[in-house]
Amino acid sequence: MSDIELIPESLRGLLLEHYRAHKRDLPWRHTRDPYHIWVSEIMLQQTQVKTVLPRYNVFLEQFPDVATLASVPEETVCEAWAGLGYYRRARNLHRGANFVVEELGGVMPTTAKALEKLPGVGRYTAGAIASIAFGEESPLVDGNVVRFFARLFGLPGDKESPALKKRLWILAEELVKGEAPGDLNQALMEQGATICTPTSPSCGVCPVSEFCVAFGEGEPEKYPAPSKKKTRKKLHIAFGWHHTKTGIWLEQRDLEGLWPGLWELPSAEGSTEREALGALADRVALGEEAPIAEVRHQLTHRDVTATVYALSKRPNNRADGDARRYAIPLKAPLSALARKAIVAVQSQQLGR
Repeated sequence: MSDIELIPESLRGLLLEHYRAHKRDLPWRHTRDPYHIWVSEIMLQQTQVKTVLPRYNVFLEQFPDVATLASVPEETVCEAWAGLGYYRRARNLHRGANFVVEELGGVMPTTAKALEKLPGVGRYTAGAIASIAFGEESPLVDGNVVRFFARLFGLPGDKESPALKKRLWILAEELVKGEAPGDLNQALMEQGATICTPTSPSCGVCPVSEFCVAFGEGEPEKYPAPSKKKTRKKLHIAFGWHHTKTGIWLEQRDLEGLWPGLWELPSAEGSTEREALGALADRVALGEEAPIAEVRHQLTHRDVTATVYALSKRPNNRADGDARRYAIPLKAPLSALARKAIVAVQSQQLGR
């Protein structure tokens, strides 16, 4: 039996019917504007809906169209992205906006194939935009769809398996054909996000459980097989603390590396605490070597330990003076780690 023959005839209709009756009321589902859908899809990459919800409309108020987004410096976009993480997405979105304006006359591409030419837009994102905004029969496969399909059809292989993903794209290509491809794709995403969850899936309310191999076996969490855990790297960051009545001295990070374009305490990185402290001492005047606060932070594949040290004087100005400033820090576009570090120091000071 071919993979396509695995698809029950009534599957598509059941998914659409359930989605239309029970879908979550999300702001990006009230538009067919391809730019707005593009923004939502980029924000939702590796980020939970609850994190994106309060930021989506705010971002679009600041950058209501592709021309506005293209017209501002990259640093401004990264600052507006603060708190959403994975800042490469923001930079690619900005580069994509410039491509649309400069190469396409400000008109968004209308097909998945053309959309894939935009920086940061892969096959999944292109399929989502093309199907939702333009009604193109473009498939998509993301983590939610991998999990749902693997369970539904009882397919072996871990979620990162190229062989498994190849089979899933074939199934998605077949299933998207027909009326309302955008709704169908969103129904697949909704299944994985709200019903066919990684743990404790709600099989009792699944509209297609009668066809589900994993449900029939009584072991839905068996699929897909777990992938090998990646080794987590350790990163140490040394922060410098200089505080006056004006505020706390902050610096803007470069556009390369972690947290591009965001603001933080003067910093240096290293593979050990001593290495990070030495690198910080090479560029600023430290006070006592004893740290005044320490915080921990987790990134996707890294465990970060940040230690804060007092500075004996204000850091020297650089030629690009705008890249350093005193500020009321918690109103600045800070990295999540910098915010943690500042709160930790302030808590220590209040506790004295």
